[in-house]
Amino acid sequence: MLWLGIGVLVIGVALLIISIVLIKPLGKVSDLLDSLKETTDKLPNTIDNVTSQATDVMHTANSTLNDVNGKVAELTPVFDILGDAGRASQKLSVTAVEATDALKTNVLEGKHVNDKESLNGFYGLLSLGYYLYEKRKTIKDTMKQTSSTQ
Repeated sequence: MLWLGIGVLVIGVALLIISIVLIKPLGKVSDLLDSLKETTDKLPNTIDNVTSQATDVMHTANSTLNDVNGKVAELTPVFDILGDAGRASQKLSVTAVEATDALKTNVLEGKHVNDKESLNGFYGLLSLGYYLYEKRKTIKDTMKQTSSTQ
């Protein structure tokens, strides 16, 4: 029984030494757990705040997008008008080119007559004028025809 008492005393002293050695680390673990509890207690409020701010940003973005869509809708007719004006000016340019080509063809025909008759200088100019005077009805018809296709 004596040995039993000595064994129990040795175990008791060993447990006392272990508990004294572990007091400081266990205190730090306790402080760490307290800090973790404080952080996790603040977490729901922080998440609510972040969610609220994200919702506000989404509402602002939707409002801005609606505003931009409205302004684009207001500008669409302007772009349509500009497109129509561009197409009209293109048709006018094509008509002018066609009329110029027709006139050029008529003038070239007069030049061929002038070259064929070997008329030069003042007489050539007079013959070209006379030829154009004779062809004026054809030229007017051509101009009317090209302007009516617009």
